Amino acid sequence: MVLALKSVKTIKDPEAFEILADETRRKIIYLLKVKEMTVSQIASDIGLTVQAIYHHIRKMKKIGIVEVAREERVGHFIETYYRSAAEMFHLSCGETKGKRAIEELTKSALEGLAKIGMISKPSAKSVKQIAKVVDEIDKCCGAGKYTEEIEDMDDAGFFVKQTMLEYAALITEDDKSYEERVRRKSELRDILKSCCPSDGKSKK
Repeated sequence: MVLALKSVKTIKDPEAFEILADETRRKIIYLLKVKEMTVSQIASDIGLTVQAIYHHIRKMKKIGIVEVAREERVGHFIETYYRSAAEMFHLSCGETKGKRAIEELTKSALEGLAKIGMISKPSAKSVKQIAKVVDEIDKCCGAGKYTEEIEDMDDAGFFVKQTMLEYAALITEDDKSYEERVRRKSELRDILKSCCPSDGKSKK
């Protein structure tokens, strides 16, 4: 079955960062973007127990990443089919994200870059450094009062919203804020480059 999913959904629950940091849950999302599936079908594809999949589905359903697509009666039982709530998710929790959640997201992103050979395996120290700078950039250099209004727009796609947020930040920030953003972005760039392989070449 070809799913007609909503293109982008904004998730504001601070738990989303930690929930999607789990590789198994990301695999489930990928499966549910392709077709509607029952917990038993997911368990069979991933190689986990039904109980384990129920646990993951319950957490994802709670924050709105997974939803019930339909229910079918099979004998005396009701089979519930789940699907992804959107093709892409924009996680936006503002200051409520919390230090731990930002670090989890940062760690997952860095590990992804390490898998494709762009950087070396990130150390706990570099994860904390990068998460700290990213958090500072979010707090000092965002689109201000327009952030939530832009993120709630249903008629704009994910990449359009990202561009709008970038433009809104440039329009609303004063010279001091702009200089601060440039300084912190430069700091972030330096830390990321320090994670690259020593020969400066990709390992891919």
